[in-house]
Amino acid sequence: MKKLSKNLKLLSVAAVASYLTVTAPNASAEDTIKVGVLHSLSGTMAISETTLKDTMLMLIEEQNKKGGLLGKKLEPVVVDPASNWPLFAEKARELLTKDKVAAIFGCWTSVSRKSVLPVVEELNGLLFYPVQYEGEESSKNVFYTGAAPNQQAIPAVDYLMSDFGAERWVLAGTDYVYPRTTNKILEAYLKAKGVDEKDIMINYTPFGHSDWQSIVSDIKKFGSAGKKTAVVSTINGDANIPFYKELGNQGVSAEDIPVVAFSVGEEELSGIDTKPLVGHLAAWNYFMSVDTTKNAAFIKQWHEFIKNPKRVTNDPMEAHYIGFNMWVKAVEKAGTTDPDAVQKAIIGVEAPNLTGGISKMLPNHHITKPVLIGEIQEDGQFLTVWQTNKLVPGDAWSDYLPESKPIIADWTPPIMCGNFNTETKKCSGQNY
Repeated sequence: MKKLSKNLKLLSVAAVASYLTVTAPNASAEDTIKVGVLHSLSGTMAISETTLKDTMLMLIEEQNKKGGLLGKKLEPVVVDPASNWPLFAEKARELLTKDKVAAIFGCWTSVSRKSVLPVVEELNGLLFYPVQYEGEESSKNVFYTGAAPNQQAIPAVDYLMSDFGAERWVLAGTDYVYPRTTNKILEAYLKAKGVDEKDIMINYTPFGHSDWQSIVSDIKKFGSAGKKTAVVSTINGDANIPFYKELGNQGVSAEDIPVVAFSVGEEELSGIDTKPLVGHLAAWNYFMSVDTTKNAAFIKQWHEFIKNPKRVTNDPMEAHYIGFNMWVKAVEKAGTTDPDAVQKAIIGVEAPNLTGGISKMLPNHHITKPVLIGEIQEDGQFLTVWQTNKLVPGDAWSDYLPESKPIIADWTPPIMCGNFNTETKKCSGQNY
């Protein structure tokens, strides 16, 4: 009997140990709030997106030092969709179903965001998208912390018209949805401003394009017609390096044909000799050179985290900084990470940006941002040459496309729609 009792005790201990082994990971998972980081760490977009992954790790680490969120530590879950657009959807699904993340911070290109969009809507996930984009979208499940066209593209064209006197326009972009839709908006806007169709040249190249000799030659020829010519660049990823090198090789100076870029920031310029590019422009909502106390603190924090004082900051990093802090405030306000509660709580939430203002989440899931235009300097930084007097509200639907002009987005009652037609008073098509 004693022997049997002893065996039962041993069995009981083994059962408890087995139970603990099985349940410990689940208990541990419940003690953290998981945050998905969905950025390409390989492929053509790694040049831009790897830094955003590091930015998210820094922001999560900093929040954990403050005590985490709702009494729990934040746990980053990093995945690499490898610049493969369908893989973005697959990885997003894994983050939401397998890893059970509370929110996803990620994507760069619009095609990657479009790939993820149906997944986050189906599974009611939250995506914070930190990069300028073409507009024409507002999803209940996406928060657009990068610039809409009225916060970047339109002001850049206005600047080149008024300051440089541009009359001919080259719209050069990578062949996917963001450049094509942005250029559709810009073409309509230019024509509304009286620019003739023959004075607009549009060119698209694939991701990773490297042979720019003939295209830059065509730009020079187009600009030799006796009218001041400017290039509006929506070229994305590592194709920018050979593009700018070829501009320098062929002597395309900013005085003759200025290039204003929407996807070239400090990170992209850090890999090339910028001396021949001095004076060319970029339109963003933040530059590393902005002189504010908050920006100085952010740069210091970045250098300490990345352990490299030469690493630069850029606009999408600031967008993640704003979006992450808005999400934290919304979760604290809601008292939960439940997506529906956070979606409701985040409207109207404010968070400091790094240029000295306070950005606000609008009912259309876009934010208020300043617009800055900067000139490339020899050190790869930007000198701000123009900026808006106040923050500009992001417009989800362009006023310059006839089909979009009557459309608004408003995710507050009673509208609760991403494409509400103000003429028919109906929510039309897909609900984003």
